[in-house]
Amino acid sequence: ELSETESALHLRLELPGIEAKDVDIEVTANAVKVIAERKNEEKEQPRSEFYYGKYQRVIPLEAKIQNTEVKAEYKDGILNLTLPKSEAEKNKVVKVNLEQN
Repeated sequence: ELSETESALHLRLELPGIEAKDVDIEVTANAVKVIAERKNEEKEQPRSEFYYGKYQRVIPLEAKIQNTEVKAEYKDGILNLTLPKSEAEKNKVVKVNLEQN
């Protein structure tokens, strides 16, 4: 889920069954790359419907962000990223006055 406020983009990803130490996040000015790995449990199981292995996703962003100011929170398999917009993006909206004749 990606939402936007005047000052930041907010990205929320679901990563169930993955520990925080197994998640890598790379942020550029216009994209977020998430690499995660769900490791196989040591138990031998004759049949499993769980997916184990690496997960990688690149999410393009609609606004340029300050990648040095990103905040991350990971709890109960949910990753929340707060991606502050660059100053140029914050000032992108321009109000135009219409003149009446």
